[in-house]
Amino acid sequence: MLQGTAREAAAEFLGTALLIAFGAGVVAQVVLSGGANGSYLSINLGWGLGVVIGVYAAAGVSGAHLNPAVTLALAVHRGFPWSKCLPFVAAQTLGAFAGAALVYLTYAEAFTAFDGGQRQVEGALATAGIFATYPQPYLSLIGGVIDQVVGTALLVAGVFLLTDQRNAAPPAWVTPVLVGALVVGIGVAFGFNAGYAINPARDFGPRLFTAVAGWGRGVFEAGGGWWWVPIVAPLVGGVAGGYAYDLLVHRHHPPAPGVGA
Repeated sequence: MLQGTAREAAAEFLGTALLIAFGAGVVAQVVLSGGANGSYLSINLGWGLGVVIGVYAAAGVSGAHLNPAVTLALAVHRGFPWSKCLPFVAAQTLGAFAGAALVYLTYAEAFTAFDGGQRQVEGALATAGIFATYPQPYLSLIGGVIDQVVGTALLVAGVFLLTDQRNAAPPAWVTPVLVGALVVGIGVAFGFNAGYAINPARDFGPRLFTAVAGWGRGVFEAGGGWWWVPIVAPLVGGVAGGYAYDLLVHRHHPPAPGVGA
């Protein structure tokens, strides 16, 4: 049992690291080039492709949650063992940290060329947002909670419908592509308020990396103490999205063959 969980956690680590490498990597390219190498659309596509690659990498071993909100929703709604939740979440967070470190290592000289070696959280030369999300100046903490609950609910409801074999689920080999497309859709529709973290590990792992890699404690103070919102709100949103799908669709499937009404 422990060995099996360790193997699954290793897959979650790699899948999440790949997700962050592509996602934060595309943001780094856009920001550090001053917008010359990419746009908001390319950022959304990069995150979506990161999801695709990460899911393909881990799906055969762990199921490729890559997101504590997905893990929690599966435990609440689909019988995923609670004993595996903490190892999965730890592996996802560490994988996100590693992915952020990889991006920073690759672009270290570009960071220095951009900001002169002064890592900044806010201002015209801010680069902390390459790794973690920060709210727009107008967004309140309550508004941010709503934003993250809605975005993550859409994500988990989408994951549930794409994997519901009694609905119109696609073949397993194409599911990662559609989950990536789902993330792109959330980004292009709901990314303006705060960058659509919709994943506690995706936000906290890279934020922790920036805290120790030169940006300092400001990464936890910016946005009125924003840092906890993309951790807590996605967990709530994931459970809510799973509940909505089950209430409105899953429970209304006709009885399976051989099962009484």
